[in-house]
Amino acid sequence: MQRFHDMPWGASIQDGRTRFRVWAPRARTLDLVIEGAGAHAMQPEQGGWWSSTRDDAPAGTRYRYRADDGPVVPDPASRRQPDGPHGPSEIVDPRAYVWRDLGWRGRRWEETVLYELHIGTFSGEGTFLGAIPHLDHVRDLGATALEILPVAESPGKRNWGYDGVQLFAPEEAYGTPDDFKKLVEAAHERGLSVVLDVVYNHFGPEGNYLHALAPDFFTKAHETPWGEAISFDQPNSRPVRDFYLHNALYWLEEFDIDGLRFDAVHAIRDDSREPIACEITREIRAHRGDRPPLLVIENEHNDARYLERDPRGRPLYFDAQWNDDMHHVMHVLATGERHSYYRDYTDDTVAKLGRALAEGFVYQGEISPMRGSARGTRSAHLPPTAFIAFLQNHDQIGNRPHGDRIDTLADPAALDAMTRILLLQPQPPLLFMGEEWAASTPWPYFAHMNDELAALIREARKREHGFRQGDQPALDPCGEESFLAAKLDWDEVRQDAHAARFALYRRLLALRAKEITPRLPGTQGGAAAYQFDGPVLRVEWRLGDGSTLLLLANCSNRQAPRGAPLEGRLIEGEAGDALGPWSVAFALNRRSA
Repeated sequence: MQRFHDMPWGASIQDGRTRFRVWAPRARTLDLVIEGAGAHAMQPEQGGWWSSTRDDAPAGTRYRYRADDGPVVPDPASRRQPDGPHGPSEIVDPRAYVWRDLGWRGRRWEETVLYELHIGTFSGEGTFLGAIPHLDHVRDLGATALEILPVAESPGKRNWGYDGVQLFAPEEAYGTPDDFKKLVEAAHERGLSVVLDVVYNHFGPEGNYLHALAPDFFTKAHETPWGEAISFDQPNSRPVRDFYLHNALYWLEEFDIDGLRFDAVHAIRDDSREPIACEITREIRAHRGDRPPLLVIENEHNDARYLERDPRGRPLYFDAQWNDDMHHVMHVLATGERHSYYRDYTDDTVAKLGRALAEGFVYQGEISPMRGSARGTRSAHLPPTAFIAFLQNHDQIGNRPHGDRIDTLADPAALDAMTRILLLQPQPPLLFMGEEWAASTPWPYFAHMNDELAALIREARKREHGFRQGDQPALDPCGEESFLAAKLDWDEVRQDAHAARFALYRRLLALRAKEITPRLPGTQGGAAAYQFDGPVLRVEWRLGDGSTLLLLANCSNRQAPRGAPLEGRLIEGEAGDALGPWSVAFALNRRSA
């Protein structure tokens, strides 16, 4: 089987010939520059497009574009950049890859347990192919979907992925496009979906040549932390919007990706009637009706409109949002940290945990003390599957000066309690690679930029986030040692303490798959409630099969009275007359509504 996405941008091989097409609305002339074959004038089309079709440019040919007398630059829609973002583009024939995973039909969203990983640090090799031997571990853990940090071509040899500048070209440091396809196939063969993180709010600071071809791709109408905004809402924005629409469809169709995670949608400046993120997800659902995609959003503004459901309970746009509120309140309970944005969760913390578990967002229009303004919209009407819960992710670890994982910060008993809550409550959980065995390796910020940008990054990281650094100096964000320190040590998995943590995660996820996941389809919003009495929290969820899931937790390091009995069949923990420190119990009540 072959997979190919036909898009208006880029170089496409069709019937033995290669069609080149690029948007350059201000250019008077546009040349296609082929390595070893010189420059060739492209033909103008309506709407600022230029094209050329040739029979002397097979797969493997390297090429660039030149507008007027400007610089020779790579194709913005290149499928491969073998020499990095500054070098020439290479023609790829996606039909040359023959797919084997013909029986894969994806997995339901309600089954989702996300496993977030970074290709460069997940394995010793730091490549697409190097990740494959560790997929059995992810499957055996009980995760159901990989969530891969961005793989778009970035400058340098090491990067988190959020500085991508060639959005259609997989990062060359990780391997070829075919290598990425082999990783996707290997995941599917193990029953794992693949969700890819994409960045549509900005380009990286080095290696973006769109200004040389299409300055209209950007607009001064909006300011962003990265300079001029991407032009999503101006009169000439249709080609820009299509660039991103086709990028999303490209990953899904050409690489057989199961879904996408949209990074920081709150940072997209778009005053259109239909925001670009909504247009893309609507189009994706229309294109993938036979295999519903897994669509995830990050949105610091807690805007529930992106999560709305139709009358049958199906997502209009995104399946779920990363629930930062849930993370922050669990982090405060586990670690006691009160600085930076954690200040918003230090008062009535147990009540805030109850609200996050029962209603999704903690802040649903209330004033955020740290921000000094209202944050969020009402979310209690949404089902719990519209939110993704986590104790760790790349941001919450990597944006600390030392890349500290929570195991180095938290009270062990408190962390154990939060882990049990995370893995058994109805919101789909997300794990960060290595979390399941309490990996000792940190995960600091790292990038590989030119000297000028590296100096700016070092200074910015000192000012950023407001986390205290203590006596230990922060790791150099542009030093190779930070990247190497972040690589997982897979030998730890078999060591006693780490093996015990892995066994706990594996047991709890097996319990989730048996007792909770089958009951999630059909779960409605507005069908959960919470009560709290001091440190004791009680939450009830009415699930899709009519049963009720109950949580009783003592969120303190002292014994507490149980209060009302926990009715139903106990599936986790104990429920005696008194609740021990950091005790957690879950029960299922099968009574129908």
